[in-house]
Order: sequence, then C-alpha cells, then structure tokens
Amino acid sequence: MKQVYKKYNSFFGLRLKKKYNANDFLNNLKSILSDKKNLVNLNQYNTKILDYIKKDLFASGTKGRLKFGLSPNVVKEIQSINVNEIPKYLIHRYRYEIYPQLRISDDFPPYLQIEPTSICNYRCVFCYQTDNKFNKRSTGYMGHMKLATFKMLIDQAKGNIEFISLASRGEPLLCPDFKKMLAYTRDKFFNLKINTNASLLDEEMSYAILESGVKTLVFSADAADSALYSKLRVNGKLEKIVTNIKKFQEIRTKNYPNSKIITRVSGVKVNNQQNLDNMEKYWGDFVDQVAFVNYVPWENVYQSKYSGIQTPCSDLWRRMFVWWDGKVNPCDVDYKSKLSVGDIKNGNISELWKSDDYNKLRQRHESKLRNDTSPCNRCVVV
Repeated sequence: MKQVYKKYNSFFGLRLKKKYNANDFLNNLKSILSDKKNLVNLNQYNTKILDYIKKDLFASGTKGRLKFGLSPNVVKEIQSINVNEIPKYLIHRYRYEIYPQLRISDDFPPYLQIEPTSICNYRCVFCYQTDNKFNKRSTGYMGHMKLATFKMLIDQAKGNIEFISLASRGEPLLCPDFKKMLAYTRDKFFNLKINTNASLLDEEMSYAILESGVKTLVFSADAADSALYSKLRVNGKLEKIVTNIKKFQEIRTKNYPNSKIITRVSGVKVNNQQNLDNMEKYWGDFVDQVAFVNYVPWENVYQSKYSGIQTPCSDLWRRMFVWWDGKVNPCDVDYKSKLSVGDIKNGNISELWKSDDYNKLRQRHESKLRNDTSPCNRCVVV
C-alpha cells in the first residue's frame, strides 16, 4: 500500500517571520470567547460547536474524541481578524478541520475552491498541467470562468462559507476578469485565499489584491536557487518572481501599512535538494511565512498504480471545487472530472453539496468501496 497524504495537515514545514507566545495567545483567546458581547449573533447550532472548541482548547479531560487545536498558521489568521469575528471564524475552522475527520456534513461545504481559469503558463513537473490530453484548448478542459458565474457563486457563499480559495487547476491571474472578481469579493469572507505562481503579479494586480481584502496570498515557489526553480517550475524564472514579490511587498508597506494580508511562499517538497532553512533564508525577508507541503502525485492520477488505500478521503466532507465552466467536482486530483457531481448552473452550492451523487460517493468511501471507485482507487489522499 502506498504512503497516504493527510489533507488535514499537509505542511511539511512552516516558518513564521513574526513569532508569538502560545500561552499569552490562548489566555487572550479565552477572554475573547468568554465575553458575551462577542457571542450575541451565534445560533444554537454554532453555540454548540463553540462549546466543543472551548473544551478542546481550555479544558482537560477531553480524551476519547477528536480534539481541535490551533496550528501556527491558524493563530496568524486569528490575529488578522476583528475580535468580534473570532468566534465565528473558529466555528468555520472547526467545521473545516474536525467535521471531515468525523465524516460530518451540514448545509454547506466548509471550504469552497473556485477556479477562475484552468489555463496555466507553467508546466510544473508535479502538476497535471504536464498532461497533454488535458492542457490543450482542443481538449475542452481549458477556459476562463464567466464573471456572472463567479458573482453567482460569491452571492451564494456569502454568510454561509467563510473559507474561499480562488485557484485550482490553473494560474488565476491569467483570468481576464480576475481584478473584477477580486473587487466583487471585497470584505465578504474571513479567509479569502489566492494561490499564484506570481509570474503575472504586476503593480496593477498588486493593488487589486490589496484593495480586495484577500487574507492569504500564497506564492507557489519550491526552491531558493534559479536552476532548481526552473527545473521544477518549467517555464518559470526565479528572478522575475522575486522581483514581482518584492514589488508587491513595497506597495503593501508604503500604501497599505494597516493591511492584515498574510503572504506565504509555499513549495511542494519533491526531493532532497529542497531545504526549508535555505528557503527561509532566501524568501523570509519579503514574505510572512515560508512552507513546504508534502508531494502528492497530482500529475496523472489516472495512470498511477492502485493505491490499496481504503481510508475514506476527508475532502469529500471538506471541500467543493467549482471549475471555470461551472462543473462541480469533489477534488482536484481528479482533474478530468470523472467524479463530477453536477453543474452550478443547474443547482446551488448547498443543493449540490447535499446531492445524491455527492452522498453516494461519500457512502462508497465509508463502505470500503474506494478501491472500486476510479480514480479514488489510485489516489493517496485521505
């Protein structure tokens, strides 16, 4: 059986520019969650979740059930939001981290991943963009999301989903309407995240991102030297990426000194040439965080060997992916949508999340039929 990839905590390593005192943070958090004026807008369902959170974080004797904790990146996210919003943030974080492990789903996915475009200007060696039966326009997989479709998704998500990512199979900054998309999301979500290779991060795009209220901006880079970077990120030039990110940081510091955006360089750990200490030394001066995530063979799951893994995939209870054309998929390892559960043009987010097709797939995994389900039987994500 292959080694599994745990989606729950995929960081291979994470370094923070600004450290924090864990005890001081927890004491302050306990005070915030004890202040009734921060809890006035919680319904009974959310109050119950918050009770679990408080027991896990502050009480002893919680053995026998899955325990909610705070990783360093989550602490930094909490520090970036208003005090009165912290209880609601924690509730959504609990749904994101604990519900999938308990295989619980409610009316909306904890995390919505929207794909502005499936087109990419890179051919990273570990990515499905290397699949020539996928990456050409003639295959039907390539395209940009219409602005009207995007706005419809945002309208449905607002108030129901707080964790939104604007990226999936392609480079989001290639989408012609991306700046308009950013403007439409302004101040609507606790954690709006962008993943980008930063090759198109010019001044105009930098201003658009900083104006939008994006909370986490992830720059995908895997190396601290040009040769290795170009070997892994085919078509990419490290010097250009560094210039773009430095310029973004200059604009942020000069024109948005109160911005609470978190910037992170995140690489895929694929070989021993990559070193987190070197990454931190190289990138640490102009981003807030440096990290590696574990490698998963994304590049072509359909040709991978059978994994032999029976453990249900937690993403079936964690994320919903909406491709540029409106197609809804339960994961992005299945980049050709063999598992598609519908189309956003024919149903809303909640209906599709609770649909028979989605639930049947969950039930197959729970019934140890993963090995009879393609391409789940070749995937290592749990």
